[in-house]
Amino acid sequence: MNPNDQAPQATSAASLLKTLGLVSALCGIIIVGAYQGTYESAAANRRLALERTIFRIVPAAKTMSEWQATAQGIRPAGGEAGGKVGAGAIKFYAAYAADGSLAGIAVEGAATGYADVVRILYGYSPDCQCINGIGVVAMKETPGIGDKIITDKAFLANFVALDVKLDRELAKLANEVKVVKHGSKTDAWQIDAISGATVTSRAVGKAINDSAQALLPKLLPNIEQLRNKKS
Repeated sequence: MNPNDQAPQATSAASLLKTLGLVSALCGIIIVGAYQGTYESAAANRRLALERTIFRIVPAAKTMSEWQATAQGIRPAGGEAGGKVGAGAIKFYAAYAADGSLAGIAVEGAATGYADVVRILYGYSPDCQCINGIGVVAMKETPGIGDKIITDKAFLANFVALDVKLDRELAKLANEVKVVKHGSKTDAWQIDAISGATVTSRAVGKAINDSAQALLPKLLPNIEQLRNKKS
């Protein structure tokens, strides 16, 4: 071995840490930049999808505004749809017809289905105190089975006028929304399940019942506040 030849020097731990730190910082900058660059576009797409669902379940609607219901009453949420909700407040959307009259209310509900949480949006009419349409916000149910909740005409017929009237004290639903075995529906507050997709059907029913029980006693006594608002 030639004495003039030098053995390769081992890279020091400090040098490795410095390199890793630089790489991590660069990756962080790229990730943050990508997030900030797409955030506004993603938010706009979410709002557009929300509006389309609301206008579908409240067909007369032309505009909408976001509100919050609390124990003290209802109030405009302010900011963009999909924004943060105050502690203890329940978010809902007031939908208005072209003449500014109240066309209906859109409300989100969620419950655990067969594969994951099923998130829905339902349309509420204060005139009949009934639900007259539903749409899906997000779900991961089995294709061809659980997703029938948005394609099965017989199931969707449950929501032409689903009864969610309040009791005399306006404190709770007069009758809980319940999912019954396919073909056995007898009352206006019952949901006829989809045969073979009972778990997902029950998730829809629970989502509506839980949401309506929480929101409607706060909303209905203050409904004139929405009727008098020209949006």
